[in-house]
Amino acid sequence: MTNTVPDRGLGGVSIGVDIGGTKIAAGVVDAEGRILRTARRPTPRHDASAVLTEVASVVDELQSSVDGSIAGVGIGVAGGVDQGRSTVYFAPNLAWSQVPVRTVVEAATGLPVVVENDGAAAAWAEARFGAGRGRSHVVMVTVGTGIGGGIVVDGHVMRGAHGVAAEIGHLNAVPDGRPCGCGRKGCWEQYASGNALVREARTLAAERRPEAGTLLSLGDGTPEGVEGSHITRAASLGDPVAIAAFGVVGTWLGRGLADLTAIVDPDAFVIGGGVSEAGDLLLASAQRTMSEKVFGGTNRPLPELLIAQLGNDAGIVGAADLVRFSN
Repeated sequence: MTNTVPDRGLGGVSIGVDIGGTKIAAGVVDAEGRILRTARRPTPRHDASAVLTEVASVVDELQSSVDGSIAGVGIGVAGGVDQGRSTVYFAPNLAWSQVPVRTVVEAATGLPVVVENDGAAAAWAEARFGAGRGRSHVVMVTVGTGIGGGIVVDGHVMRGAHGVAAEIGHLNAVPDGRPCGCGRKGCWEQYASGNALVREARTLAAERRPEAGTLLSLGDGTPEGVEGSHITRAASLGDPVAIAAFGVVGTWLGRGLADLTAIVDPDAFVIGGGVSEAGDLLLASAQRTMSEKVFGGTNRPLPELLIAQLGNDAGIVGAADLVRFSN
């Protein structure tokens, strides 16, 4: 019998907050992972104090709309969070360093607060309520502008000794390869992300312009005008250059999944993020490459590749639900 993520949390409702680079999205979430109410705010740029003031404001707004008590507030941030789920060590997209999020928001709202990496929160949501439900070992890989994710094993988010595990996008794929925003070179997300897909499609369109008619027509007619949405649309219409770009990025994705399989041995990878909307255009080459490159080859069971089900709500749902499991 397959072990699952246990339903051992508190009942009632909680509030989940997903702090992104451009917006703060929040919602009231029940014990079944359903979002009952939502609210949003723009994210003040590069000002942690202003961001947390907005977080407290949106929590107050949602709390006032609920009859009854709130179990607490879960906050997801794209950055490293300490083992106590309290302080954000670093959040590059927000220009944060050593920000005491829990202390500030608890003081402002009077509610218990749990802080978590946004990828880990999304992974928890998919393991509890989404594509990974019913599986005990789940790795979520969020393929967007970069690559994020999280690991859930036997009902626990894998956080590491210091709280900053599962930064999977920064596996080293190519020694001294493409520069990464983290300051290193050759990180996996430079080859298997949405940005990588756009880079690959533009390069191929410049090299194979006669074949890229559909792709180029969706933009301004130049390779430089190609955007991510154009690539997915063109590939669905049979454009060979767009399909080739997905093949290249899917192959890089599969290489990383093979390495993660050797390390974690999950039941399933849940693939989320904007690029995952392409479905088999991306996953076919990823599945093939993972099968070819994984340690043990055909002598071992392989994880399933599943498309995430909760979309952009995963961060809110996961952050809110983790409040119920914080003790």
